[in-house]
Amino acid sequence: MLKATYQNQQIYSLLRENLDKLNHDFALLLRQWAIDQFSNQTTTSANLAKIIVKFSNLIQVFAEGNCAINLEIAIAGYESVINFFTRDAFPEDWDAMQQNLVAAYKQREKTFNKVIEEFKNTTVKTSSEIHVSNKQLQQELQEAKQQIDDLEHTKQEIDHLKTNLARLEQVKDNSITPITLEPIFSAIKNIKTSIQNFNTVILYDIENLTMGNKNPNFKFSLTKIINQINEIELVDKIAIQCAYADWSNSNLKTIKSDVQKLGIEPIQIFGFSFQRNAADIQLTIDAVELIHSRPSLQVFVIVSGDGAFASLAKKLHEYGKTVIGCAYKNQTNKVLAAVCDYFISIPEPEVETVNQSINRVKPIISSKI
Repeated sequence: MLKATYQNQQIYSLLRENLDKLNHDFALLLRQWAIDQFSNQTTTSANLAKIIVKFSNLIQVFAEGNCAINLEIAIAGYESVINFFTRDAFPEDWDAMQQNLVAAYKQREKTFNKVIEEFKNTTVKTSSEIHVSNKQLQQELQEAKQQIDDLEHTKQEIDHLKTNLARLEQVKDNSITPITLEPIFSAIKNIKTSIQNFNTVILYDIENLTMGNKNPNFKFSLTKIINQINEIELVDKIAIQCAYADWSNSNLKTIKSDVQKLGIEPIQIFGFSFQRNAADIQLTIDAVELIHSRPSLQVFVIVSGDGAFASLAKKLHEYGKTVIGCAYKNQTNKVLAAVCDYFISIPEPEVETVNQSINRVKPIISSKI
């Protein structure tokens, strides 16, 4: 199959000839074989991973055979290469894989819902038939008892009626018990919960956070900022984080480890004197570009109190995006705070005593939605 996919052959004709082999064993075999291939990465691993993804795309929309099993084979292919296409090494392929998996999981959910609906209809029909059968059974029992009371003929006839009555009583006692769908509904709910969207981008104006590079202030916590952002209900999963600064500045070494640990991408902006607003301009350009290149991003977080970003927030609103602002409350432009859908206040960069812990004040989140 993979060879035919690589050579751009008519794979659907090959699939039609082997419908009996498209089963759950096929999905398990594909998954295990791919994992074994990627255990020792070679120069051809990337090409092999792309072929598996292409094959998964094709079989996902294959309408013949068992569509549910075809979908599981596609998911097995996607999941077998997800650990190979890492975000750092293959950012574009990683993003495409996330999109493929989300689409496949949603298709699986629809399939499950359809099966459950059919199962419910069958259950209702079966329950109705059981009810009718039980009603008929009760009537037969009553008639049998009446016959026993009326018939006083031969002992053989009485014994025969008693035998039939015992059989009917046994059938009644062994009637089918009600069917509960609660375990299936619970499983579907867990599947829906596991599917999350990478819908959020965070853009950090480091110069604004440090109050200038000449004498930077590092009283803020990037980890606490991210935690506060995640508390907002509209934020699902963070897809992109970019921090804009002149990272060649030795004064920024203090936060470089946090930036790397949190998976934030440092964007180099050389701090030439005639490019004072270079970071602000680059941040704005990247935000507008993301609107068109990544339409799945719905929440834009601007970590800066600079009033120049008020215009950017308005433009994001025109494209239906949610804007979250985050900065020092007393250092934030009022217009920027007013146009944001949410605003997160972080502790003011005040000089602390020896016994005073950093960022003790809990940030405040205000919402207009």
